[in-house]
Amino acid sequence: MRVVIAEDSVLLREGLVRLLADEQIETVATVGDGPSLVGIVAEHRPDLAIVDVRMPPSFTDEGLRAALAVREQVPGTPILVLSQYVEERYATDLIGGGAEGVGYLLKERVAEVREFIDAVRRIAAGGTVIDPEVIGQLLGRRRSGDRMEVLTPREREVLGLMAQGRSNGAIARDLVVTEGAVEKHISNIFLKLNLPPAEQNHRRVMAVLAYLGRPEGPAGGGGAAGAGGRRGS
Repeated sequence: MRVVIAEDSVLLREGLVRLLADEQIETVATVGDGPSLVGIVAEHRPDLAIVDVRMPPSFTDEGLRAALAVREQVPGTPILVLSQYVEERYATDLIGGGAEGVGYLLKERVAEVREFIDAVRRIAAGGTVIDPEVIGQLLGRRRSGDRMEVLTPREREVLGLMAQGRSNGAIARDLVVTEGAVEKHISNIFLKLNLPPAEQNHRRVMAVLAYLGRPEGPAGGGGAAGAGGRRGS
C-alpha cells in the first residue's frame, strides 16, 4: 500500500511514517499544509491520503477542504481525516461527498496501533470508518421524531458499529451475538429506514448516511461502496 500524508506537526508526521513502515505501508510523500495535498495526490495516485483537519495558515479546516478537493479532482482517492477534537460536521461533510473509502478518526486513535492500521487498510479497500466518539455524540443529540427513533436500541447499536466500519462478524463479536442475529438486525434496519434492495445503491452506506444525519437520496439513486468495503447487505 502507498500513502501520502498531510500533517503540519513534524513529530506526528514522522511518527505516522514510521508506524506505517513497520506495517509494510509505504509513505510516498508528505506535506505540511492542505493546499499542497492535491498536488501530491495527483502526482503519486496513492492508495490512501491521511490528512489533518487543521493546518496552516488559519488552522481551521484547511485539511478538510483539501480532502474534499482531492475527492473532486482525483475521484476515488481514499481519504482518512485525522482531527484533534470531535467535530461532527467534518465527518458528515466528508461522507456527504461520497462514502466510498473515507474515514474520520481522532488523532488519539493513532496510539491504538492495531485498530489504527486496521482502519487504514479498510478505508484503502473502500470502507467507511467513523470514530466512535463521533458516533457517541450523534447518539447523544438525537431528538424525538428523528428517523432513528423507529429503530430499537439494539438496532441503533448495530448501526453505530456499521458506521465505524465493522463487518457483520466483528459486530457479532462486539455484541456477543451470532452473525445470523446481526444479519437479522441489519435487515430490520434496512426495512425501517425504507432502503429496499437496489443494484445501483449500497444500502449499508445509505443507512450510515441516514445515521449521520445526511439525506441518503432516493432508493436506487447514485451508487457508493460501503461501510466496511462490502457490497450488498
